[in-house]
Amino acid sequence: MSSYSSAVARACGIDFGTSNSTAGWLRPGAPTLLALEDGKLTLPSVVFFNAEEDSVAYGRQGLAEYLDGYEGRLMRSLKSLLGSSLIDGQTEVMGKALPFRELLAKFIGELKLRAERSAGRDFDTAVFGRPVHFVDDNEQADKQAERTLEETARRVGFKEVSFQFEPIAAAFHYEQSISREELVLIADIGGGTSDFSLVRLSPERAALVERRDDLLANGGVHIGGTDFDKYLSLAGVMPLLGYRSKLKNNADVPSSYYFNLATWHTINFTYTRKIWMELQEVYRDAADKEKLDRLLSLIEQRAGHWLALRVEEAKIALSDADKATLQLDRIRQGLVHDIDRATFETATGGLVDDVERTVAALLRDAGVAAERIDTVFFTGGSSGIPLLRQRIAALLPAARAVEGDLFGSIGAGLAVEAMRRYGS
Repeated sequence: MSSYSSAVARACGIDFGTSNSTAGWLRPGAPTLLALEDGKLTLPSVVFFNAEEDSVAYGRQGLAEYLDGYEGRLMRSLKSLLGSSLIDGQTEVMGKALPFRELLAKFIGELKLRAERSAGRDFDTAVFGRPVHFVDDNEQADKQAERTLEETARRVGFKEVSFQFEPIAAAFHYEQSISREELVLIADIGGGTSDFSLVRLSPERAALVERRDDLLANGGVHIGGTDFDKYLSLAGVMPLLGYRSKLKNNADVPSSYYFNLATWHTINFTYTRKIWMELQEVYRDAADKEKLDRLLSLIEQRAGHWLALRVEEAKIALSDADKATLQLDRIRQGLVHDIDRATFETATGGLVDDVERTVAALLRDAGVAAERIDTVFFTGGSSGIPLLRQRIAALLPAARAVEGDLFGSIGAGLAVEAMRRYGS
C-alpha cells in the first residue's frame, strides 16, 4: 500500500522503455499505472509510418498495421538511439527526411498525450526513468543521452523534468509491499539494458524523502532483451538466409546484412537501393543460392521486423520450453524451423557472463557479502530468461527471488518518486 494514497500527485512518472513504455500517477483509490492503449497499461515503443493511409500509428496498432502488410516504415527500439551516433542522423520516411530526434519527440509526445487522456488532466512535470548507464564506460556520452531525453521531454510540453535510475524506481515500488526491513538487489533486465541496485528497504524508510543512505550501490551494462534477440537470430535463424555461407571463391558472404537484420534499430538500413544492388552482386557469386533467395525475398518484402518478431517470440517461448518452432512462410511457403534452448544459451552465453560480472562487481563495490542479501527483485521483460536467473541465483545463495510486474514496476515506482519530489 502506498504511503501517499491520500493525496493526488502533481507530477507523473514516465518509463520510456526500449520495448515497452508506461506512465504512472498517484491518486487515491486508483491504480498507479495509466492505461495507454485500449485499456492496456503498456504502450509498445513502436512507431509505424503507414504510407498507404498517409498516417502514423503507435504501439500495438502500429505493429498490427505493419503485420497486416501495409506499405510503410516500422521503427522500434527507439530508446537505443540515445547515446548513439545515430541520434544526430535521419532516415527517409514516406519520401521525406525524418531526423531521429524528431522521431523520438513523436513517440514521447504521444506517450504524454495518452497519459493525459487516461488521467483526465495535463502533466507539465515528470520524473523519467533512465538506465544506470545509457552508454557503458563513456560518461560524456551518457550525460549527452540524458540531455537528449530531457530536451525531447521539454520539446513535447514538459516544463519540469528530472530523472531517477530505473532499478531505484522499481525498488520504491517493491517497498510498498513489504512488512519488514530487507536488503534487496533490484534486477531490472529490460529491452536495452541490465541495471542493478542494492537498496535497504522498509515500511518505515518508505516515508523518508531523502534515501541516499539506503542506496548501497548501482551497476549496469548495456545488455538487454534486444541483444538476446540479436544473438539468437544470428545463431538460430540467419544461417537459413545465408549467414556464414560461402561465395564461389570460398570467402564468406558479408555478415553486415545479417547483423543489421538481427538488430532492431538497424533493420531499416537493409532496405536502401545501394544495399539491394550490392546483394545482386553477392547473389551472383553465392555458392548456395537457395539461402540467398530467402534473404532477397525477405528484403524485397521489407519483412525484417516481421522476422525479428518471430525471433522475439521464440526467445520468450524458450523461457518455458526446451524448443520453439518458427513458422517462416513469409520467407518461403512451408518453411518451418526449430530452435532449442541449448542453441539460445550457447548464443547468448557471453551476454550472460557480462551481466554476471556486473552483479559481482556491484557486490564488491558495496562491500556487502552475498549471504547478507535477503531478496532479489526481478523486473523488466527480459528478467525471465532462465540462464540469467540461474547465474544471479548462484551469486546470491541466501536470497529469495521475487518477481515484480515485469513491465510495470518501474513506471509505478517513478510515480512514487514523482510524489516525493513534487508533492500534490
